[in-house]
Amino acid sequence: MTWIPLLLGDPSPSLRLLVLQELLKKDENDIEFQELKKNQLKDPLISELLKFQQKDGSWVNAEILGLTMANPILNTSQAMCRLAYLGLDKKHQAIQKAAEYLFSFQLKSGAWPGIVNASMALWMKETSKKSTEPYFTHPHHGNVIAPGLTGFPLRSLAMCGYATDPRAEKAYDYLLTLLSPDGSWPYMISPEGEIGYQVVGYRKMPNSRYGCRTNTSVVLNCFAYHSDRKNSNQAMKALDLLLARETRERQHLGFEVARMIGVESAHGFLTYYARFDVAMIIDLCWRIGATREDPRVENLIKYIQETQGKHGIWIYEPKPQVSRWVTFDILRSLSKIDETGDWITTQPRTKYRSYPRKPKRY
Repeated sequence: MTWIPLLLGDPSPSLRLLVLQELLKKDENDIEFQELKKNQLKDPLISELLKFQQKDGSWVNAEILGLTMANPILNTSQAMCRLAYLGLDKKHQAIQKAAEYLFSFQLKSGAWPGIVNASMALWMKETSKKSTEPYFTHPHHGNVIAPGLTGFPLRSLAMCGYATDPRAEKAYDYLLTLLSPDGSWPYMISPEGEIGYQVVGYRKMPNSRYGCRTNTSVVLNCFAYHSDRKNSNQAMKALDLLLARETRERQHLGFEVARMIGVESAHGFLTYYARFDVAMIIDLCWRIGATREDPRVENLIKYIQETQGKHGIWIYEPKPQVSRWVTFDILRSLSKIDETGDWITTQPRTKYRSYPRKPKRY
C-alpha cells in the first residue's frame, strides 16, 4: 500500500480528506479528519470555483476554470458536479443557490428546456421568460429532444444530495419516458416520441440500434447517485449495454476525474463523452451493482490493475499532475465492487468498431 503516503502528501486537503474517509475509513472524530474538514474550503480547487459563482447562483463560461460549455445551465451543472466530487453537498450555501437556479428552469413535465447556447439563456434571463418546451431546433432534424438536456442538470443535483427531492424525482420519471426499447437512451427523439436518428460511430453502443453513449452515460450517472433508482432494472440494463463496449483506451484512463477537478475542460454536449474512460465505467459498476461475476467486469478490473504504475499510482498520461486523484478514484472503485450479487447480464460479447469497414465492391 505504497500509495498511502503519496496520496496523503498531496497539497489538496480535499483529496486527503477523501482518502481518509473513503479508503482508510477514518471516523469523523479522528483529529486529522477534523483538521482537514476545517481547511477544506481553503482548497484552491474549491475556493477559486466559488469566486466565480454569480449572484443568481449560476456559473457562466469561464475558460480559466475549465467551464466552457454552451450555456449557464450546463456550466452551473458542471460546477456543481465538481464541488460535489470535492466533497461539498446541499448543506453548503453555494450549492443551495446553484440548485435553486437550476430548478428555476425546470418544466412542469420534469424536463429541462432545450437551451443549446448562451445567447438563448441570456435572453431568457433578461426578459424573465422561460422556454416551455424540452426540445431544441436541430439544423437537420428540426425540433428534437436530447435526454442529456435534462440529464446534465439532474446529474449535478443528484451528486449534491438532491436526488430524492420531489422536483428531481419528477425529472427521473421524465427520463424514463425517453428510454429506447433496448434500454438505452437515444441520440435524439422527436417531440412526438419517435426514435429514428442514427448515431455517429464513436457514440454508438454495441447491441443497440439507437443508443447514444453520451446520452446514456450522462443519464446513467444521474441514476447512480439515487439511493433507490441506482439498483433499478432500467439502470442495470443501461449499464449492461455500456459494458458491451470492451475497448481499452489507456490515454483516456482518468479523464473524467481530471475533468471533475477542473484540469480538463468541460465542453461539448453530444461530444461530452467522446473519450471512453474505463475508470468512469468501473465507477458506475460499483454504484449500480455490477459484480466481478460478469467476465467483462472482471476483465476490466484486471486491465486496470495491469496499468497500475510504480508505487501503486495510476498515471494520467495527458496531465500527470492529476495522477494522485485518478489513483484515489480507481482505488475507491476497486474497493467497492462486490464479488457476487444480484447482477445479471443479458448482452452477448460483441467486438466493437466505431466505424465498421465498408464491404468491398469486388
